[in-house]
Amino acid sequence: MRKLMLSAVIGIGLLTPNLALAGEHGAELSKQDWSFDGMFGKFDRDAVKKGGQIYFEVCAACHSMNLLSYRNLVDISWTEAEAKAIAAEYEVEDGPDDEGEMFMRPGMLPDRFVSPYPNEKASRYANGGAFPPDLSVITKARKGGADYIYSLLTGFREEAPEEIIMAEGMSYNTVFPNNQIAMSPPLSGETVEFADGTTATLEQEALYVANFLTWASEPELEARKSLGIKVLLYLFVLTGLLYALKRRIWNRICLDEYTHGPYVDEFQKSLDNHKLPG
Repeated sequence: MRKLMLSAVIGIGLLTPNLALAGEHGAELSKQDWSFDGMFGKFDRDAVKKGGQIYFEVCAACHSMNLLSYRNLVDISWTEAEAKAIAAEYEVEDGPDDEGEMFMRPGMLPDRFVSPYPNEKASRYANGGAFPPDLSVITKARKGGADYIYSLLTGFREEAPEEIIMAEGMSYNTVFPNNQIAMSPPLSGETVEFADGTTATLEQEALYVANFLTWASEPELEARKSLGIKVLLYLFVLTGLLYALKRRIWNRICLDEYTHGPYVDEFQKSLDNHKLPG
């Protein structure tokens, strides 16, 4: 038991310098006005779709989203035909066939998003030892949520301050812990060509990606808020009915006690005093 407690204390001591360094050099997150914030918030469909396009054309080269299926895209911004076209761009292992062999086929709507690497070791080998995290629930897994994603994507700088010694192959980022991240700046403005001809800046692209990843992390957000509003309205009406019922019951109890209880004489005198002269 003592060894366990000592190990915990040593572990906290080793983590403290890193936390202090992150707090010393890390910048505050850039707060944005998100359409999905608040009790009545909803996803910006256009922003989610544009963010999804950026993911498939840029982010999917390194980052997986293993918890999503291509059919989920139909639930938010894509038509069924568009989602099928996206799925068909990927090869999915299936089988076994009649001969007992596995085979590759184009992706379909029920398939999960195809990962860029077969396993973690292959991912680390291709990225110089770094492991790109899965983005399925990244806005729930990172403090700050969508604001963190936006700040991270817009927080890259070409040069680091003189007091920070950068490791080889690392990029300087104002909000990433210790300000050193293995990912190169993925966005630069006009990174992808949108179907509606939108010319997006770096900040706009970051907003699009943050919207898409927030939807991916909480696809039930709108339904949950809608249900919450209905429950609040139900409870409000129920509270009013219960209060009216309470008033009716207690008024009757008090009246019975006054007319048939110990106050019957006072009640009769009150009636006599208020009689109209005959």
